[in-house]
Amino acid sequence: MPDKSFYEKADEIMSKYPAQERSLIPIIHEVQEAYNYVPLELLPYIAKHIGITETKAYSVASFYERFSFEPKGKYIIRVCDGTACHVRHSLPVLERLRSQLGLSDKKHTTDDMLFTVETVSCLGACSLAPALMVNDRVHPAMTPEKADALIQELREEAAK
Repeated sequence: MPDKSFYEKADEIMSKYPAQERSLIPIIHEVQEAYNYVPLELLPYIAKHIGITETKAYSVASFYERFSFEPKGKYIIRVCDGTACHVRHSLPVLERLRSQLGLSDKKHTTDDMLFTVETVSCLGACSLAPALMVNDRVHPAMTPEKADALIQELREEAAK
């Protein structure tokens, strides 16, 4: 059971929006920004606040691929596998990241909650292919060796 501060943060977020159904997506978006995922425990709480059913809240939150119900790491690495990135060898980059971090296509987040690795259909950075994004920063012309260096850099940053 989450503690009181868990719900206080949700209250703070919900206070910014009218208690109406149209506020659901912006609230869920901010909750995900705050927690790096959408805690399932919060959906009934949010639904009650804005006057909708839990089923409706879950239905909306689960419809959008951008929302995640699984906790994510501090660094969310999105590897592009769109056509431009794929033909320029994004898969070896993905494989190197997974190997180095002990992840797989079923396990996306490291046990220390530092890294989450996901694939995306497109980052909109085709001229920079193969590209990946760490949180909100695009890294162009990625290679497995550059991915190794990037992970090391992020580990050092996290240790500070």
